[in-house]
Amino acid sequence: MKALRPFTINGEEIELALDTRDTLLELLRDRAGLTGSKEGCGNGNCGACTVLVDGAPVNACIMLAVEAVGRKIVTIEGVAANGKLDRVQQALIDLGGTQCGYCTPGVVLSATALLERNPNPTEIEIRHALAGNLCRCTGYDKIVEAVVAAAARVGA
Repeated sequence: MKALRPFTINGEEIELALDTRDTLLELLRDRAGLTGSKEGCGNGNCGACTVLVDGAPVNACIMLAVEAVGRKIVTIEGVAANGKLDRVQQALIDLGGTQCGYCTPGVVLSATALLERNPNPTEIEIRHALAGNLCRCTGYDKIVEAVVAAAARVGA
């Protein structure tokens, strides 16, 4: 039986119907219509489904939706503001840190969480924070360069 539950998604308080078996990714994509988070592996290994829950990156494909009830969820759709890309998004574009784009939402959210808790990370800290986000296209160097550039764009 599906019951309505309260969620705060991208700053908006909404009630969504869910079954106790639903993953957070299913809730976001199928019920909230937020399709930016992707299912790559379905078992928490690739990071394509990464979203922020109370500011921390989580793999939405393995988190049950009921675990997110009443918590603050941010998806890739909630990162840009007022029609302007976030500094991480812009840096990835400027420095060629994306190719196919499948991993990009998860990378953006993981990098955003990193920069919130550590505004001036080292390359090693960046690589560690992004270790759960697999990219088959870029080789990671341009992604790391983009996060370094985003860190330098505080307030931009």
